[in-house]
Amino acid sequence: MSEDRQKFIEDNARAGETWAEASARLFPAPGKGSKRTRSTLAPERHVQHDFFIADMLEVSPKDDLGSMEHPLFALKSGDTRRRTYARNGITVTVMPGQAGCATIHDKDVWIYCISQLVEAMNRGREDVGPVVRFTAYDFLVTTNRDTSGRAYQRMGDALSRLRSTTIETNIEVDGYRERRGFGLVDSWRVIERGPGDRMVAVEVRLPEWLWRSVQAFQVLTISRDYFRLRKPLDRRIYELARKHCGQQSRWRVGLKALYEKSGSSDTLRNFRAAIKVLVKANELPDYRVKFDQETDAVTFYARAGKGSKAQMADLVAELAKPPECAQ
Repeated sequence: MSEDRQKFIEDNARAGETWAEASARLFPAPGKGSKRTRSTLAPERHVQHDFFIADMLEVSPKDDLGSMEHPLFALKSGDTRRRTYARNGITVTVMPGQAGCATIHDKDVWIYCISQLVEAMNRGREDVGPVVRFTAYDFLVTTNRDTSGRAYQRMGDALSRLRSTTIETNIEVDGYRERRGFGLVDSWRVIERGPGDRMVAVEVRLPEWLWRSVQAFQVLTISRDYFRLRKPLDRRIYELARKHCGQQSRWRVGLKALYEKSGSSDTLRNFRAAIKVLVKANELPDYRVKFDQETDAVTFYARAGKGSKAQMADLVAELAKPPECAQ
């Protein structure tokens, strides 16, 4: 057991509760109950058939293909616009709640739940389902957030935005395409609170659309450094590069097409400037980014060996071009 989890159990043990009892309560094992005084109620004999407990550490982060391709999440907080995106026969309408649309940072809840569910399915666990229970502390640590009291409040705000934001789309999932509306989470609730009314454990019901995507393994592994990206646009650009470049050496896309795919509400001019900043920083996980001023196009090269070879080949081909004749 990790030191972080041990400390979490110690910090959230109830008065008079032993370490073993606190551990069993906060991280219950399937089919096992903690020691307790005899109750007048019969024991619950069918535990964990209705929800999945996300209790695995060091899980590879996973993202779903649908939201990587299409801009379901806002890139600015407080965005109260009704947004419609249409491309190649796919339409997405995003309708905000009272606090605005869920942001791409709020999407970390999706990524965390998807990652835990896919890992459990890979391990052959049978308790997986659309209802996921997890500890707030594990979520904050996994997604590279601080663990201050304010962080717990921000997590609650994110869950509220996910619940109130409504999506209407005809994105195909597991071979089925239907037009339907759904919230980014169907429901959520705090199932355990600690000192100072701080949330300890949370239960989230994922929308059926997302759960079908997980069941069909329509997901991709993403870099852990994704959670270190501060700027919302950088996160969105990484998603698109990961989705389209995949295991290839490069992905080249026109700037305007990238702009449309990103779902950015900024002007194309400002978007172009932001891409140039991203290129100069050279900190996008997994990919190097090159912007071609002449063709107004962006190329993503995998940082692995084949990406370097492809970039070198492109550079050689560019140098071999005959100079343009002066007019």
